[in-house]
Amino acid sequence: MTTTKTPRAFTVRPAIAADSAGILNCLHAAFELYRSRYSPAAFADTVLTPATLRQRLASMRLFVAVSDASEVAGTIGCQVVDAGAGSQEGHIRGMAVLPAWQGSGVATQLLQSAEAELRARGCAWISLDTTEPLVAAQRFYEKSGFRRSGKITDFFGMPLIEYIKTLTD
Repeated sequence: MTTTKTPRAFTVRPAIAADSAGILNCLHAAFELYRSRYSPAAFADTVLTPATLRQRLASMRLFVAVSDASEVAGTIGCQVVDAGAGSQEGHIRGMAVLPAWQGSGVATQLLQSAEAELRARGCAWISLDTTEPLVAAQRFYEKSGFRRSGKITDFFGMPLIEYIKTLTD
């Protein structure tokens, strides 16, 4: 027997300060399953606090997917990074989707919103980072046109894997 998810209504829009509790809830719910595989500092940096979320809202463009019941079902952040040499880099950070909404199209629409924002701001390419435990996220990014750059850095004692994507008009 094959089961299919019933499509549910949601809208992607820029996040506002009033979305903060929903964003924090979404981040915590999406990453709780991986807590034991993250260092404590990496987990804290990933799920944020009210103070670090305020900083992110001030420094990045955040989007939320909001259900018809006003629940924050997903979130993503993006910003322009000065890459020099005339090639503007966009960076994506903090993508999360509530477990109950995974597989519903929320992640795709959030990623498309971030890409459109970065393209409109003149970015030629996008980077994002993910961790080894997030295998499903890695598959999603690869399906969405991202490729491993080969760059791996330290994220509070964990390997952080960089993915990149060239934007085309």
